[in-house]
Amino acid sequence: MKETRKYDLEDRLVYFAILALNVCDILRSTKTGNNLEHQLSKSGTAPASMYGEVQAAKSPADFIHKMKCALKELRETRINLRIISEKHESVTIALQECNELITIFAASVSAAGKNRDR
Repeated sequence: MKETRKYDLEDRLVYFAILALNVCDILRSTKTGNNLEHQLSKSGTAPASMYGEVQAAKSPADFIHKMKCALKELRETRINLRIISEKHESVTIALQECNELITIFAASVSAAGKNRDR
């Protein structure tokens, strides 16, 4: 029987990617909208894909590096969502989820760094 967890990070990242893509769908087809859509669709979906790499990390250093890469994408996504949210209030849910994921990833990188240094 599969262990029940409070949350599954992979599931949250997939959900977040879908939220980001939903935000992309509300952007108007203008130069600005197209640019933001391109940026958000890349940075908003990258952490879910990168998490697969995180799960296959070959060492603690590799784990930390891959988590930092996903964290970088999440931070980029947060900035894009903040820009878009000034025009579209419905982005608030995606922005909140991004902030929570950043907190999780930053804590994981910190804990892994402390464990590596022991």
